[in-house]
Amino acid sequence: MAASDDGVVGRGDGALDRRGLVRAAMLLGLSGLPLPALAQAAGDRAPAAGMVTDLRGDAMAELRETRRRLAADGPVFVGDRVETGEDARAGFRLGRATELRLGEKARITIDRFIVDAGGTITLGAGALLVDKAPGSEAGRIRIRSSYGLIAVRGTRFFAGPSNGVFGVFVERGEVAVRAAGREVVLAAGEGTDIARRGAAPTPARRWGEARIAAALAQVA
Repeated sequence: MAASDDGVVGRGDGALDRRGLVRAAMLLGLSGLPLPALAQAAGDRAPAAGMVTDLRGDAMAELRETRRRLAADGPVFVGDRVETGEDARAGFRLGRATELRLGEKARITIDRFIVDAGGTITLGAGALLVDKAPGSEAGRIRIRSSYGLIAVRGTRFFAGPSNGVFGVFVERGEVAVRAAGREVVLAAGEGTDIARRGAAPTPARRWGEARIAAALAQVA
């Protein structure tokens, strides 16, 4: 994927998708703007979800077929498909009370997010840490993945690769993990494994310190 100096990147052949931006410009009445401004204008037309709090390495976001390079203190929008590069780490604040951290080669989509009303995020790949302030007024957050659904309210938990499976570990609070028709509720210090897509989660059990450290190191 090739990047220009303004941070807008092209598709597989390295060329900027000008036709897509021009089509969007015509629809929005913005055809007189330069291409970097068109990318920003496309973002401005989507509801804001939050901001990038810190970034190490490369991270990109795609919204309405327009890709942009993320930067610390920059915005993220509802509908953004976010991905991190090799050896990258990225932190985000959604609304007032939800913090996300992504490890390397992670992919998420911010499907829905309303300040103080919660939202839905899809984890496509990689490791994710969710930290939702206890006692906050914000509503329920749901994390979807091809392995299952995680419902959370006021907690801090990890989801992603661990010991060769998809693992979910709760550091603080409580989450419900649903997959293959089974629901497992995890309390602080407990985790569950999903061996493969379509498999049910294992019963809740406490994770050892070494496994917890290895999981959290992916997003540190």
